[in-house]
Amino acid sequence: MFFISLIVSVQGFSQNIVKRTLKLMGSRFDITVVAQDSVEANTYIDLAINEISRIEKLISSWDPNSQTSAINKNAGIKAVKVDSELIQLIERAKGISKLTDGAFDISYASMDKIWKFDGTMKQMPPAEEIKNSVSKVGYQNILVDKDKSTVFLKLKGMKIGFGGIGKGYAADKAKELLISKGVPAGIINASGDMNTWGKQPNGSDWKVAITNPMDKNKAFALLPIQNEAVVTSGNYEKYVNFNGKRYTHIIDPRTGYPSSGIISATVFAPKAELADALATSVFVMGKEVGLNRINQLPKIECILIDDQGNIFTSNNIEINTK
Repeated sequence: MFFISLIVSVQGFSQNIVKRTLKLMGSRFDITVVAQDSVEANTYIDLAINEISRIEKLISSWDPNSQTSAINKNAGIKAVKVDSELIQLIERAKGISKLTDGAFDISYASMDKIWKFDGTMKQMPPAEEIKNSVSKVGYQNILVDKDKSTVFLKLKGMKIGFGGIGKGYAADKAKELLISKGVPAGIINASGDMNTWGKQPNGSDWKVAITNPMDKNKAFALLPIQNEAVVTSGNYEKYVNFNGKRYTHIIDPRTGYPSSGIISATVFAPKAELADALATSVFVMGKEVGLNRINQLPKIECILIDDQGNIFTSNNIEINTK
């Protein structure tokens, strides 16, 4: 889910902005490049699509033939040899888990799906059931041997998934590839995981309009982005109310309880992978802890909106409100 729209202006310049929208990794991708003409642009877009598809085959837990599926099938049984690229991604994911005190955890895939946000759930699950739902979650039980290039999940039934980081990683890799091919500017937007580089043909920065989740028809901020990523996570549509409290679909992997208090988190970071993971983590950590953690990280900024519509920002971000 995302609340970001792209603002571009292309008339009257020799270079062209060409955009293609398609479904990849089960999500909407918008790939935008600056090129001399549409033929050149579409050649570059095809390269990006191939790269994203390659990554999907590596990290998809839905594909029974992927290396990630092999890791999950052998949980509690044996270590699985995988590509160094996957080893590095898992290592970075574990690093983010440590950074967020476990608020981000790729072993969230082990959670029992006991919360329903489709209108069918009429009461909270029992406390014991909630506790048991996360019994196999814990990044500490993901054992990586970099020398042997193996991954071992300690507990039977344990699983890893890259839903909170995979699209961001794919956006980063597609951007990296296109830059290496000489594409001067562009945007990879992976369902709200937006990664940019270069400038528009008229020399101006790319700009994003961030929508107010309290009124989807209005943007509360217009922000320039320069060779960086911006990710917005939101949960204003998927939630349940029990005893006067709203519980959202973003679950704390440490406790099994849904997050509450925040309805939108936008994170700016050098890479979409990191912004993706942190945007989800802030929901789980909450406003105070989340902002405090973001303020300790260099080159990372965020904008939070609570369930009352109040806006909070990290220390070094400037917002031009609309």
